[in-house]
Amino acid sequence: MERVLVTGAAGGIGRRLRRLLGGVYPALRLSDRAEIGDLAPGESFVAADLGDLAQVERAVAGVDGVVHLGGMSVENDWPTILESNIVGTYNLFEAARRAGVKRVVFASSNHAVGFYRRRRRIGTDVPPRPDTRYGVSKVFGEALGALYADKHGLGVLAIRIGNVDDHPIDKRRLSIWIHPEDLAQLVRIGLEHPDLGYELVYGASDNERGWWDNAAAFRLGYRPRHRGEDHLAAALAAQAKLPPDPVGDLFQGGSFCAMEFEGDPEERGS
Repeated sequence: MERVLVTGAAGGIGRRLRRLLGGVYPALRLSDRAEIGDLAPGESFVAADLGDLAQVERAVAGVDGVVHLGGMSVENDWPTILESNIVGTYNLFEAARRAGVKRVVFASSNHAVGFYRRRRRIGTDVPPRPDTRYGVSKVFGEALGALYADKHGLGVLAIRIGNVDDHPIDKRRLSIWIHPEDLAQLVRIGLEHPDLGYELVYGASDNERGWWDNAAAFRLGYRPRHRGEDHLAAALAAQAKLPPDPVGDLFQGGSFCAMEFEGDPEERGS
């Protein structure tokens, strides 16, 4: 990997990964709708709206790999999710195929499986249980990545990211937290692993309370350096200040499951 494009580079995860990937790859191209002015040595910027295929083609031209963080990162109305995360993700994969890009790392989300109950440990082989329209869009992106890997030979790593932060900030995040350095390790696996077709992994650090079997990531060489339990006292203290959520507290997707929820939560999920 000589030239790597990061979409959504102006966002929170994008800013963190810039610092961790800077210097790893000789040329880091950053893309977003919002201009990025604080470019470091080796970085360049290209503006692109993911909904415009021609703009996305300009962004991917000449790169070896893509880290696709761009799009809507939370729940929203369907037209917004459709344009940003459905059309935009298609445009990214199609532009990458046309440009001969070797690898795409797709930022999926834990919300693709948010309606599994917290008492259950799941792997990557379970059926999707999205908790929002946003979660549905991430399931679509995973499926699209598999299609482009199997049909067009693109190397794709889809990462169901938990919560990216320097430390877990409540009880739920003790189970799904990933330190930025561990996420950067997964991204590098996606860009550099010599035998990658299509793989789906969870983006989580070494979390004793984790709900996910991340054997697929370990098989690729992932070795998280950070432990959620190291922050147990602070996370539980913060949790004690939060009001109960009769719906979200049952499911792995948390408050995303509670949005627009109707009916009896005891009868839903699995």
